[in-house]
Amino acid sequence: MRADTRSRVPAALTELSDIDAANVARCAKVLLRHPLLRVGGPDGDLLPLVYRHRVTLQEMFASLLGYRLVVERRFARLHKVGAGDDPTRGEPGLTPRAYAYLCLTMAALTGVGRQVLLSRLVADIRSTAAEAGIDLVDDLADRRALTAALRHLIGLGVITETDGSVAGLVGESGAEALITIHTDLLGQLLSGTSDAPDAAALIASGAGAGVEHSVRRKLVENPVTLHSDLSAEEADWLRRGQRRESVLLERCFGLVTEIRAEGVAVTDPEEYLTDVVFPSTGTVARITLLALPELLATEAAPRPDGRVPVSTRDVRETCVRLIEDYPAAWSRQATDNVDDLVDAVLDLLLRLTLIAESPDGWLLSPAAHRWLPLPDDTRATPGRSAVPEAPEPGWSLFDEEGSP
Repeated sequence: MRADTRSRVPAALTELSDIDAANVARCAKVLLRHPLLRVGGPDGDLLPLVYRHRVTLQEMFASLLGYRLVVERRFARLHKVGAGDDPTRGEPGLTPRAYAYLCLTMAALTGVGRQVLLSRLVADIRSTAAEAGIDLVDDLADRRALTAALRHLIGLGVITETDGSVAGLVGESGAEALITIHTDLLGQLLSGTSDAPDAAALIASGAGAGVEHSVRRKLVENPVTLHSDLSAEEADWLRRGQRRESVLLERCFGLVTEIRAEGVAVTDPEEYLTDVVFPSTGTVARITLLALPELLATEAAPRPDGRVPVSTRDVRETCVRLIEDYPAAWSRQATDNVDDLVDAVLDLLLRLTLIAESPDGWLLSPAAHRWLPLPDDTRATPGRSAVPEAPEPGWSLFDEEGSP
């Protein structure tokens, strides 16, 4: 009985009018997309609304997900629990080297005050790296990695270019720049979850709180949550409460759930939380879409959890077949190197969580069955060109005047 009470919509939300409840769900969705929300940043115009409903939002995030929310007049910071070892969660513009520089830069910024020259900051970063036993080199690739880390902090609003630009790091001129540090945002960025209140202090004590938060975070943060990816306790909890969770996620976050035998799919009707749009345009996305039904039809029998074993060879043969069947449909640049195309298709499937590595190859998610695309072109006839020849012109530039 206690577990069911904890899983209901927070009381603070049920006491609101329909308009205010919809605004709270909108603010919650924005905070999931932008955990560091600030004035002047993406969706920063919603900060007054977030501040107005801060008590309800703090209670909702704490009780439902175990997340801590800090709200001030000029920023809001949602402290999420890490998603774990998931390479698809990274920033697209940051390489592993850039991530290292990002950590070194934040460590160096804690001791430089409100403003610092770019040259001084670079020197402090190198000193911090030396203290940590990290060897740095001063070549173009390293300077680009450092520049990417600085630009990421600029995008977050943690630092700003008061005079000059960090782009001078890449050039040979060594141009100087004055950097302003926003220490309040830096402090929120560095503050981890270790100082977050314990889940038992956030909601009524009782067994299962950790399971609730763990599963619900997966539902909110991932497009598909399979029972086979959960522990036995988590899978049992989700099966027993998936109808209740469907209502809760729609009321609190505006998300729609699809319950299937293998698990639960969660979609955002507004596509606001969708970071990888699929289906999409472009050769890689279109080939990936058309490859799904063919990969699902391989001779390998589906496993008990619904996953279909496929190999890299299967993916390659499917890509080659699609290129040969519809040669005029694809970008030549994307299909010239089949190995690169296969890597790109697998990378997209990984980012979509539609495929997972296994000791014997790959496992295609049962969620891939939701797409059954039909090509909008006819297959090429063997021995004939797929591109129709241009018709003979009906007139000539040398025709006499008055001809069509």
